[in-house]
Amino acid sequence: MTTTQNDARVDTPHPTHALLIPSYNTGPKVYETVRSARAEWAPVWVVVDGSSDGTAAGLQAMAAADPLLHVLVLPHNQGKGAAVLHGLQAARAAGHTHVLAMDSDGQHPAALIRAFMSASLEHPDAMVLGEPVFDASAPLLRVRGRRVSNGWTNLETLGAGIHDSLYGFRVYPIEPLMAVMRRQPWMRRFDFDTEAVVRLAWRGVAPINRKAPVKYLSAAEGGVSHFHYLRDNVLLTWMHTRLMIEFGLRLPLLLVKRWLRQPPFQYLGRNSD
Repeated sequence: MTTTQNDARVDTPHPTHALLIPSYNTGPKVYETVRSARAEWAPVWVVVDGSSDGTAAGLQAMAAADPLLHVLVLPHNQGKGAAVLHGLQAARAAGHTHVLAMDSDGQHPAALIRAFMSASLEHPDAMVLGEPVFDASAPLLRVRGRRVSNGWTNLETLGAGIHDSLYGFRVYPIEPLMAVMRRQPWMRRFDFDTEAVVRLAWRGVAPINRKAPVKYLSAAEGGVSHFHYLRDNVLLTWMHTRLMIEFGLRLPLLLVKRWLRQPPFQYLGRNSD
C-alpha cells in the first residue's frame, strides 16, 4: 500500500480491509477526520446518517476527486448502528471481509489505523478493540459510567477479555457482525458498540485489545456530542437487561467453552498493547 506525495493519500486499496466512518452532524470536523483516515488507508467508506449540517455535499465533493473515498448518504437519521450496517453491506459487496469503524468527530486516532489493521490481518477471526486511554479532557461522569457498562459486558461474556465495550475504534469481521444484526432489531443506535461486542463474543469472535488515546474536543475545537444522558442510559439499561436474560440461557455452553479455551476465550491473557 503506497501513499501519494502531493496529497498524502494512500493510493492502493487494500483487498480485504476497508475503513468505515459513520457520520452525523459533526460539522467541518468530519472533513479533517476523513483526510486523516485517507492518509493512512484505502478504501474509506463514509456513511452520512441523515446529517443536516451540509457535510454530505462536502463529502461527496471530496469523493468525486478521490476514487478510493466512497460516500453513502442516508435520507434521514437512523442511528450509528444502522449507519454502520449500511457501510458493512457496501463494503461486503465490494469484496471486503473486515472493516475498521471509527467516529467522525475527531476523537479517534487515525495514526493507529494501520496498527489495528495489522492486528486484524494477523488474527482475522478476531475483533480488534480499542481500549481508550483518557486524558484530562474526558468528562469524569462519562469515564465512571463506562466502567459500569464494562462490568456488565464482562459478566455477559463470562470474562471473554473485552477491555472496553463502548470505544468505537475497532476492527470487525463483516460476516459475523452482519449475521448478528440480521437476527434481531436492536443495535441500531447508541446501543450498537456494546451489544455488537457481546453478541460477537457469544458467536465465538474473540476480542484482541489495543490501547488507543481518546480526546474529548471542546466546542472551540469543533467537538460535537450527540450523547444524551437520560435517553442513552435508558437505552443501555434496557440493552443490558436483554443481554443478561440471554446470558442466563447461554451460561452452560459459555462455561464449557471457557474451560476448554474455545472461541471466544482462546486469546485470554495474550492481548498486548
